Amino acid sequence: MIPFDEEKEQKQLEDFKKREEEELVATLAQVKYGVPYADLSTVIVENEALRVVPEELAKKIGVAPFKILGKKIHIAVRAPEQPEVLALKNELTEKGYTPILFMASNASLAKVWERYKELSQAEQSRVGGLDVSGDTLLSLGEQIKTFQDVEKVIEAAAQDKKVHKISRMLEIILAGAIALNASDVHIEPEEKDVRLRFRLDGYLQDVMHFGHDVFHLLDSRIKLLSGMKITTDKNAQDGRFSIFIKEDEISMRTSLIPGAYGESIVMRILNPKAIKVKLEELGIEPKLFEVIQREIKKPNGMILVTGPTGSGKTTTLYAFLRRIYSPEIKIITIEDPIEYHLAGITQTQVEETKGYTFLDGLRSVLRQDPDVIMVGEIRDDETAKIAVESALTGHLFFSTLHTNNAAGVIPRLIELKINPKILVSALSLSMAQRLVRKLCVNCKQKKVPTDEERARMKKVLDDAAADGKDLSFYGVNKDQEIEMWGPVGCEKCNNLGYKGQIGVFEAIYTDENIEKIIPENPSEREIKRVARKQGILDMKEDGVIKVMKGVTSLEELEGVVVLTEE
Repeated sequence: MIPFDEEKEQKQLEDFKKREEEELVATLAQVKYGVPYADLSTVIVENEALRVVPEELAKKIGVAPFKILGKKIHIAVRAPEQPEVLALKNELTEKGYTPILFMASNASLAKVWERYKELSQAEQSRVGGLDVSGDTLLSLGEQIKTFQDVEKVIEAAAQDKKVHKISRMLEIILAGAIALNASDVHIEPEEKDVRLRFRLDGYLQDVMHFGHDVFHLLDSRIKLLSGMKITTDKNAQDGRFSIFIKEDEISMRTSLIPGAYGESIVMRILNPKAIKVKLEELGIEPKLFEVIQREIKKPNGMILVTGPTGSGKTTTLYAFLRRIYSPEIKIITIEDPIEYHLAGITQTQVEETKGYTFLDGLRSVLRQDPDVIMVGEIRDDETAKIAVESALTGHLFFSTLHTNNAAGVIPRLIELKINPKILVSALSLSMAQRLVRKLCVNCKQKKVPTDEERARMKKVLDDAAADGKDLSFYGVNKDQEIEMWGPVGCEKCNNLGYKGQIGVFEAIYTDENIEKIIPENPSEREIKRVARKQGILDMKEDGVIKVMKGVTSLEELEGVVVLTEE
């Protein structure tokens, strides 16, 4: 006889009631009231939204503000047509806000109301202490041209008794990071002090050091902005907030983890300007550019981009989507997470906790009648299988895969149990990329290569010529004198010698020769040998040509690509 577990049964009953309530609210929202439904169980509640509606009023009339974007405020409500709710909506409109109502369950409202407790512990007497003004950041950013300027502007602000020191310090840090085009801000407590670093063009750079007393206040300020719990420092937390500068929304993704001397803080800057790179600005060599143009215009097929984390794969995929976008086609993406919003494209986000994985998302997306699908990453057999099937059934499919080079894509897909005979028809293009820093055009300097450097670069060019690749098409000759440039450093590049990044690429498209060997389960070496006849530069060759043209340095290239194999 199976023992009766009353506690387990009670929990299952409660879970059932919760699901039933959510389903009922979702139905009423759509059928009766015509407003969107919101499940706030996994939503990050923004403190700035809570400040717009006082706690007492929110609980009294059954509303819960949970997100604010500029003047748009998202409010969850229990009864959208209740007179008090309509009165609140009119009142907020008069104050310049644009209220957007969502219908939510009692559980969702209660979850938001809990956040008022955290808010009440904040130092609310400092009016505006938690606001991050886009205009302020813009004016502060104009004062910051180098890393050293960040510390100077913070020191100058400390003398101004009219501003709150910690709030202004955070504004200056953010303004400096945005002005210098940093991708991340790192605040790292150490034994004696706290180090502030910016990640610029993929590399962390020291900005300044400050005391632990300042750090604790800054830590609380960042937690409040990001919608985190300020009362705990023992657990890892994730949060976010947005800054509006002119018409651009810059999203800040915040991550905190406990450390030996305090919480390590990383704020990732998702600036839409960083992703708005045109396809022709990525650094793709002309022959490969023609191939890509041809393949992304096809109505179906699979295009996969490979490379390590931080190699610019997302930027490349977004550039593909923007190039082919048209109001006449439906494009849907499945991302983890959505980092940048693309106009005219339906973007969905993976939520593992709610069972919405890449696989589930892909199954759902295929029922939405898309023309083009982008999946953030192919991670497992099932996702790979459905991806191939979608490419065979009239969809253009973009995704990423973890391999070291373009030739590794085919063996990896076969390893994921894709039938090689089917793969022949599905796979259009395999592409690999790395990012290198560009030499500063204002201070780069020509340098004489050593005999060893000259030999390594010449071997790459000789091998390319031996494969029948026309190097004159790229303005170089295998017999010419090896030229190279190096970094110097000036004010315009923060004395780093580099400014900006560019890609080095390689690709293999599925032509007749590749089609013949795929069913034989070929190795990477065999695929490379056959693909040489396509005439596309590999990453080594692409990189060496960029070195000879003074686009990047040999040191940068050899940091991401091995030029000579033992």
